[in-house]
Amino acid sequence: MPDESEARVKIDAQLAECGWIVQPYKQLNLGVGRGIALTEVPLKSGACDYLLLADRKPVGILEAKRQGTTLSTVADQSGHYGQNLPEFLTSSDPLPFYYESTGVETFFRDDRDPNPRSRRVFSFHRPETLAQWRSDPKSLRRRLANMVLDRPLATAGMCDCQIEAITKLERSFAMDRPRSLVQMATGSGKTFTACAFIHRL
Repeated sequence: MPDESEARVKIDAQLAECGWIVQPYKQLNLGVGRGIALTEVPLKSGACDYLLLADRKPVGILEAKRQGTTLSTVADQSGHYGQNLPEFLTSSDPLPFYYESTGVETFFRDDRDPNPRSRRVFSFHRPETLAQWRSDPKSLRRRLANMVLDRPLATAGMCDCQIEAITKLERSFAMDRPRSLVQMATGSGKTFTACAFIHRL
């Protein structure tokens, strides 16, 4: 079975493709770029594999594991590291983003979600993306959960099945359990319904 060092070679290459500069902690240079992935960062307890900095601020932890590791069991470990940053890197806001990766498979979690959990992603996010998300106090799932209160549905000109579809979809997002739209007949306005839902974001 491949070891963790092989996974890190793949992870380093993937981070570089996404705009991150991989840098050993002992060679920290915050001026080299917008996104820095620091390796082997000493924490209050242990060391994390990667600490992600965007615009000179910590935004996430990336835990590397050898290929074949069940990543869903690693989320607690990366979360623990995020709570034990060195004093000079600690901010008043908790660290929001966590990755677990084997270089073949990658999971991502946004701790600002109503019910945070790790989800499979096809790539790491770019530094500017995480910086932008970090500047918004509400994650996408949090905004979806609050959408019913923030933006009441304008039902003028809508069929009952369209109102039902949007309402059920909103409820499922609020419970963090996305489902498909209710069955709608051809010609009933599925495209309009989907656009009406997306417009409320």
